[in-house]
Amino acid sequence: MNLLSRIWRSPRYAAIALIWTYRWTVSPLLGNRCKYHPSCSQYALDALREYGFVKGSILAGWRLLRCNPWSHGGVDYAKDQRLFA
Repeated sequence: MNLLSRIWRSPRYAAIALIWTYRWTVSPLLGNRCKYHPSCSQYALDALREYGFVKGSILAGWRLLRCNPWSHGGVDYAKDQRLFA
């Protein structure tokens, strides 16, 4: 992997590390609160791995906005989203 490729991918890896930190520290204290399957943190990981930092972050942010007490929840996979199709 060349230097430019490593620099381009580093924001995605940093975001994934933050999500894993959340999953291991904060999430066990809060318990399972997500109305969707997969959970919001898993959705964010999937979106970042599938689409990269920019589109993955937008999809994860949109998912977090949709996960609220008034939503119906349900099954929602990152790979099924058609944002910027």
